[in-house]
Amino acid sequence: MDPARSTAASAVPAREDRSARRRVAGDADPLETAREICLHQLAARQRSRAELEAVLRRRGVAEEIAEQVLDRLTEVGLIDDEAFAAAFVSSARAGRGLGRRALAGELRRRGVGPEASEIALAAVGAEDEEATARSLVARRLRAMEGLPAPVRVRRLVALLTRKGYSLDLAMRVVAESVPTEDEEADAGLGDDAYDLR
Repeated sequence: MDPARSTAASAVPAREDRSARRRVAGDADPLETAREICLHQLAARQRSRAELEAVLRRRGVAEEIAEQVLDRLTEVGLIDDEAFAAAFVSSARAGRGLGRRALAGELRRRGVGPEASEIALAAVGAEDEEATARSLVARRLRAMEGLPAPVRVRRLVALLTRKGYSLDLAMRVVAESVPTEDEEADAGLGDDAYDLR
């Protein structure tokens, strides 16, 4: 038997099963339906309570049922905004190189409370943030070799500020990473290498 046909043939019943489950879900216990929605969401990735509330609201789950299910999931430890915030901060710093300000904004957007955000962001020290900024600049500088120094400086400062780093930190890290004025003069670029206009 052709493997492609067996896969296609087995996919049709799976689709039929899903649509049948959706029809039955309309008749099912609303608590069970809400619980299944949440568990399905949590199976994909960790989520904040606010994110799950939004999903349940979009799916038409009554507010009191949503609260009951979310309270139970919090009680058993499947929803933990502090753990979510800590994991998110760690992941976003490592993967996307975000600074404290951008991390705080992302946590707020995901519905994490200020207390949980503060605890998670406390793990990001000034030295850690500077090291991450330096790493971003070093990575980006390799791709900017042919550009004039003023363009590199402007783009790197803009990159860091978009990523949530303070302007002071961005300027300091970029100034230390981009060649000095003496090196620029030797290369024939002149004294205006650090003019950001």
